[in-house]
Amino acid sequence: MSAPGHPDPVYTHAVPVSAPDWPGLLRQGTGPIQAEFRRLVEQTRHYHGFSPDLVWGNLQTRDYAREVLRLVADLHDIPRDIDAGAAERVARAQYLGQGGRTYHVLLGEQALLTDIGGPAVMRPQLTHLLEAMDLPGLTLGIIPARARLQVYPGDGFGIFDGARVEVEGYRGGETITDDRVHLFQRAFDRLKQSAVYSDDARAIITTALQNT
Repeated sequence: MSAPGHPDPVYTHAVPVSAPDWPGLLRQGTGPIQAEFRRLVEQTRHYHGFSPDLVWGNLQTRDYAREVLRLVADLHDIPRDIDAGAAERVARAQYLGQGGRTYHVLLGEQALLTDIGGPAVMRPQLTHLLEAMDLPGLTLGIIPARARLQVYPGDGFGIFDGARVEVEGYRGGETITDDRVHLFQRAFDRLKQSAVYSDDARAIITTALQNT
């Protein structure tokens, strides 16, 4: 099923394109880096994102966010200010539906299956995803695990107002503001061809919840 709703917006607002010192912020702990990212989300009007194996940050429950950030802190050996980081991360949800903001988000089916914190964390998280599907301004697509892709798989990424891309992985955050932004938009356009939406997406999430 193709993406419902209106065509992608024309960008009349651009977020600041100067890259924060992500490595420096990360060394301070999860709180400072999540606070900086929340400010970026606040300044963004139109967002496109792909998360292949984790639930998108703006839709994470507090417990899910805590478990993810705990893993980040352990890997990078940074201060374990998990509660501060989780509070900043879940605060992103307040911008959904505000000020004409739009979010077109693609999750890989694996994001529904990756075990973060066990059933006690995953079941409320998947329930929250189902409830969030009706939020204003949000278009949520699921790419089935066996869907035929129109582009080779890559890292998860977020495109902010068509002017800036954030890519996150083991290496930490990477900000892209040059001509490669268009490459990520092209990748997103191809990824969404493999996604399902609305009732089809809801069915995949419901199955994952029933099997958790």
